[in-house]
Amino acid sequence: MLYDEESGNMTLTATGDLLITRRLSPYKEPKYLQLFDIIRSSDIRFTNLEMLIHDYEGYPAAESGGTYCVTEPFMIEELKWAGFNLFARANNHTMDYAAGGLLATSRHLDNAGLVHAGAGRNMAEARMPGYLDTSSGRAALISASSSFASWGRAGHSRRDSEGRPGLNSLRYDTYFVVDEASMQKLKQISETLGFEELKRKRSLSGFARPDDSRENEFRLLNHRFVLGDKPGVYTEVHRGDADENLRWIEDAKRQADWVIFTLHTHESDMDREVPARFVPPFARECIDAGACAFIGHGPHILRGMEIYKGAPIFYSLGNFVFQNETVRKLPFDLYDQYKLDDGSTPADLYDARTAKDTRGFPADPMYWEAVLPFCRWEKGVLCEIKLYPVTLGYGKGRTLRGRPMLAEGEQAEKIIGDMIRMSKPFGTEIEFKNGLGIVRV
Repeated sequence: MLYDEESGNMTLTATGDLLITRRLSPYKEPKYLQLFDIIRSSDIRFTNLEMLIHDYEGYPAAESGGTYCVTEPFMIEELKWAGFNLFARANNHTMDYAAGGLLATSRHLDNAGLVHAGAGRNMAEARMPGYLDTSSGRAALISASSSFASWGRAGHSRRDSEGRPGLNSLRYDTYFVVDEASMQKLKQISETLGFEELKRKRSLSGFARPDDSRENEFRLLNHRFVLGDKPGVYTEVHRGDADENLRWIEDAKRQADWVIFTLHTHESDMDREVPARFVPPFARECIDAGACAFIGHGPHILRGMEIYKGAPIFYSLGNFVFQNETVRKLPFDLYDQYKLDDGSTPADLYDARTAKDTRGFPADPMYWEAVLPFCRWEKGVLCEIKLYPVTLGYGKGRTLRGRPMLAEGEQAEKIIGDMIRMSKPFGTEIEFKNGLGIVRV
């Protein structure tokens, strides 16, 4: 064996959401430095870059993913200090500064030689993998998002029309299962309010969407209701988006030794700790298509994990750096949302949004706990997963919280305990041992 890549040995660390607005390098706490040493010790070091990187270039979109997430280009040196070498770009903040912000971020990352995926000048660019060369082989990353504004997804090019800058989308359809009595009430409401007559008129005008309703289905206000005996909210993946992403996984498998698929998904059906119904089946399809790992992020909280055909599926790793309260400049639209005038400052906005830390993210400890998985393959076979518990400083002030630290003691046991509980429905066995989670693979 002449080449190291032939060994089939590889290590991977992965983090969830990285909303970074402040330098990482000045701090010296041992548990903090140890955390980044773990990241740097692996071959592939993934993070979800939920920030735009530019000097406030482009124009703020009329709507954002929440906070208008921008950090200045100097932050690239901090990302390198942290050790990350593979960056997901598809998320609900990709288009916070429209196409100009997306393209400026791509330029800064490219100039720094950082590997990223999930956003591009058209859908082909947004869907295609980013490739990372390591001593353990070539890795491919495909990054997609199911959480985004409708205008944020990239567009396909044609011979006679340019594509549209945006993100790699994984759309999904939501439908509601109702019983017979509820279905009849919905139809009666629609008729009484005149919606059925409006449907007929729009159909005659030629502008209505084709009625693709199947038997025992009814549409009201663009919602699909299905007759069934298990009422509830259901989601199913958009087959077109799913199949295109799966084809890129199959392509990447022929071009790389290791393929990672990552999905930004806020969605849940009812319980925020549980991924939406469309996610687990699609994650397994990604593994079947050739991905060695599926990494989820987006809801800003932990969700469970699964081992499927010898590959890890992480449904959400939680936040890793969560500094959405120290973005330096914010556009008018966000101030206006909270009825703040032109004399208001960013601190005024953050205080108004959280009622001075009594609601929203600062008031809920779930948003300030995470895990850092360390995965190891030998001869192409997954043989080890360690889950390092991470705290982001719940209850601390705005200048402290959001920076990660290895958790200890009862807090570490609590975080891993949550992972054990949320992973059990997927058949995953995790043991809390020596301050971290050991996954049975």
